[in-house]
Amino acid sequence: MCRFLAYLGPSRTLDTLLIEPQHSLYRQSWEPQNQKHGTINADGFGVGWYEPSLRPEPALYRSARPIWADRSFASMAGVLASGAVLAAVRSATEPAILEESNVPPFVSGRYLFAHNGAIEGFRDGVASKLRRGLSEERDSGILGTTDSEVLFALTLDELDGGASLADALAAVVARVSAVARCRLNMIVTDGGRIAATSFGDDLFVGDEGDSVFVCSEPFDDSSTWKQIDDRMVLEAGIGEVSVSPLSRGDS
Repeated sequence: MCRFLAYLGPSRTLDTLLIEPQHSLYRQSWEPQNQKHGTINADGFGVGWYEPSLRPEPALYRSARPIWADRSFASMAGVLASGAVLAAVRSATEPAILEESNVPPFVSGRYLFAHNGAIEGFRDGVASKLRRGLSEERDSGILGTTDSEVLFALTLDELDGGASLADALAAVVARVSAVARCRLNMIVTDGGRIAATSFGDDLFVGDEGDSVFVCSEPFDDSSTWKQIDDRMVLEAGIGEVSVSPLSRGDS
């Protein structure tokens, strides 16, 4: 599966967030510690980051190569800084198509999204069933072939309808788990807040007062990390973390 990390706080360079820590997302691409499904995350990586003084929409860098094979990113990461970041390294669900359009995070407007998990039967009818429930706008925006991008489109429809980040993800969990067995650790941010679900895999939050991290696994041995129980939805901003049970209707 994938590993993801979201950050809100004082502006920091991407290398201090993603490469330098003891057990960084960079290292998790070949040596994850908490990964239950798959062994490495070498099927691409992506980073989205915000600079609100320039525009509300995030910048996005994605590659179908492993993060350790991209020397250009390693060079850029030391001079790119942001106070709001979402990054992911990918372990593709077989049968997989390894191309950039399938690599998280996904972006639409001011939103970034990533997913760690899988939907059983996605290519055997479940994808069509889920896409039939999408708005025309969000269905037409799907460019790749992954279950993650369909989950993002479902989330965007909920957000378009006025749902909060956390409520949008909770609604998607209920909707998808009603038609298929699935693991749905999803994360979405608008650059000011983060929401994430724990549904079948590990999820951690690190609250440091002036900054907050939400990720698939800790990147260091700090005592600030808290593991989120399964079947919960988290919403976080700087100095504020709330966790609530997901509504029933999940399987």
